[in-house]
Amino acid sequence: MTHDAPQRVLSVIVCGAGPATAIGTFVKLALDRNWTVQVIATPAALDFFDQAAIEQQTGNPVRSQYSKPGSPRSQIPDAIIVAPATYNTINKWALGISDTYALGVLAEITGLEVPIVVLPFVNSALASRSPFRHSVESLRAEGVRILLGPGGFEPHPPRSGGNLIDTYPWHLALDEADRLLPDRAALLGKRPGSAGPLADPRDG
Repeated sequence: MTHDAPQRVLSVIVCGAGPATAIGTFVKLALDRNWTVQVIATPAALDFFDQAAIEQQTGNPVRSQYSKPGSPRSQIPDAIIVAPATYNTINKWALGISDTYALGVLAEITGLEVPIVVLPFVNSALASRSPFRHSVESLRAEGVRILLGPGGFEPHPPRSGGNLIDTYPWHLALDEADRLLPDRAALLGKRPGSAGPLADPRDG
């Protein structure tokens, strides 16, 4: 990967679900599309993949905790993809809960002009729950693109998710992010701090 020309920065927020074991596949797809990739993991997601391998693949540290004062910060992303997005993360995010670094990033970025694409991984029982449906509606109302249903991720029967890891449609999230970026071009330069590093949400 070269740095001769400006590259688009993609933050990938990984949650603790089966497809997280294949996050390296997603990273490769994003790199092949000329994204600079930085991975943010929920605490549960860290047990699903080799952190050192992903850091070597992306050239960036995997973030799961707030930085200490004076530590290097992640770049402000041009887009965020949350995948695999779990029932827990989607519900907490919609409620404004910020009890992990990943949720803190989502809480802040949702209020900025940064495209966010969500590719869920939930079973049909969880997807049918009223709290989940309300959370999806709430986030969509705030402009978050949630790829759930026809043309996106289709919830699977309970206890069958392990059979779907190899067919998880990572490319759909990248396709949507690529589609949204031209729409955002006119907003670049208007977003506060667009040329600087991404601050931790708790910095105020």
